[in-house]
Amino acid sequence: MEPQEERETQVAAWLKKIFGDHPIPQYEVNPRTTEILHHLSERNRVRDRDVYLVIEDLKQKASEYKSEAKYLQDLLMESVNFSPANLSSTGSRYLNALVDSAVALETKDTSLASFIPAVNDLTSDLFRTKSKSEEIKIELEKLEKNLTATLVLEKCLQEDVKKAELHLSTERAKADNRRQNMDFLKAKSEEFRFGIKAAEEQLSARGMDASLSHQSLVALSEKLARLKQQTIPLKKKLESYLDLMPNPSLAQVKIEEAKRELDSIEAELTRRVDMMEL
Repeated sequence: MEPQEERETQVAAWLKKIFGDHPIPQYEVNPRTTEILHHLSERNRVRDRDVYLVIEDLKQKASEYKSEAKYLQDLLMESVNFSPANLSSTGSRYLNALVDSAVALETKDTSLASFIPAVNDLTSDLFRTKSKSEEIKIELEKLEKNLTATLVLEKCLQEDVKKAELHLSTERAKADNRRQNMDFLKAKSEEFRFGIKAAEEQLSARGMDASLSHQSLVALSEKLARLKQQTIPLKKKLESYLDLMPNPSLAQVKIEEAKRELDSIEAELTRRVDMMEL
């Protein structure tokens, strides 16, 4: 028989033994489940063997204790003609209490030499238990304080999360509004761009001078501003000529030249302004 088939047979036998008359639950039979169940069966077998050995040991000890008790009882009967059956009810209670105390203290017998160390050990265990209880109580108080602080911190964090979510929702709404406005402006920009292009094409078809286009007018406006700046020193120069006295005829010639130059600049400015207004 193959090892896998042998394991499946062992697992089936073990499950039948475990469940007895009850039906075995359905499970998928594969190498993995068989390996797990076989491992569990082996551990169960080892545990059963250990329990059986412990039970047998306890049975043997019980038999030895019974034999020793019978021996002691027979010894008492032979030496002092004493039997537990001859005790009064009070004596029986005392004897039972003594036996129960010996069992509770786990002493080897009921002698005073066995009871005193057992009681001392029990007292030491009691003190250690009380000390451990105090340590646990202090640790528990610390944990309660930490738990309270943690709960407070958790509440604060929850409030901060709510505020952050509200702020995020507001910012998201603002961002959506800005995006919608941007989309609207983009659409309008495209609309204006196509409108300007269409208007320029119509004007061009009607024979409009290219110098009157929007870009040309902007360039002319910039040039006009530069010309105005250039007239400022000419006006100042003209004013300086007006202050000349030594040679009136020469000054008059210079003045006339300056006036003609100024008139020419002003005429040019007027012409360009008129073109821009068209």
